[in-house]
Amino acid sequence: MTALPGIALDEWRAQGQGFTFKGHAIRYWVTGAADAEPLLLIHGFPTASWDWHYLWKPLAQRYRVIACDMLGFGYSAKPRPHTYDLLEQADLQQVLLAHLGITEPVHVLAHDYGDSVAQELLARHQDGRLPLASCVFLNGGLFPETHHPVLTQKLLLSPLGPLLGKLFSRAKLKANLDKVFGPHTPASEAELDAFWSLIAHNDGPAVMHRLIRYILDRRVNRERWVAAMQATAVPLRVIDGALDPVSGAHMVARYRELIANADTVLLEQIGHYPQTEAPAEVLEHYLQFRDRLEAKTCSDVLS
Repeated sequence: MTALPGIALDEWRAQGQGFTFKGHAIRYWVTGAADAEPLLLIHGFPTASWDWHYLWKPLAQRYRVIACDMLGFGYSAKPRPHTYDLLEQADLQQVLLAHLGITEPVHVLAHDYGDSVAQELLARHQDGRLPLASCVFLNGGLFPETHHPVLTQKLLLSPLGPLLGKLFSRAKLKANLDKVFGPHTPASEAELDAFWSLIAHNDGPAVMHRLIRYILDRRVNRERWVAAMQATAVPLRVIDGALDPVSGAHMVARYRELIANADTVLLEQIGHYPQTEAPAEVLEHYLQFRDRLEAKTCSDVLS
């Protein structure tokens, strides 16, 4: 499959814009036609919205694509002390949409930590608080019972977390990503440099033990989020790297048990970061999902 060119981190950073959320500076990116359907991309832990850089321009050919570095990530503020939680990150996404004047139903594409934020947005849709048009999840802990965190994540959540964060380094990042990327699609040295730059910006390692509390948030909100996924009429799809030890094929198996008529795609040789390991495949399966939705919409209008 043809490789996608991507965007260099310096170029990506230069394209960012800013707004304020609860007194904190947030960086966000928007591209595509202003009258196109809005597509919100939500990144994972511990990286940032540059994770989407391979998909950014191709998706912008069809949609108005929106992403931000969430609070505590990338080029956004990393306040400390601060109690980070997933509900606040969902608030941030809604404030960003309001800042951009978007009131129509939004499509969501999420990864990892972002999956949990997307689950909260879906629950808010069910409550009538936010209109969603569709939601696609990449690898992430949709169910606490199938989330297998790596040792570093477990230690960050422990009393050793503050110390471990201070000692976190590019070398430790590489060691952790080597465990979760597919064996044939490891992160390149340039990607590792970029990932580390985003984490290290504004002393990000100092808040990693605070951000990792999302694992506890998932447990608290599990029943509400799963109930929303089971009840919703919003079209859902999972595109998942099967070899991911954190949330790979075993998570998809659980998804199929819990979600009726589950729409799932397994990328057999890919790990935890499909949007960087196999971006062309993710794009293909995402656009296929959207094309099917559009065909159904046209059929419903004509019937």
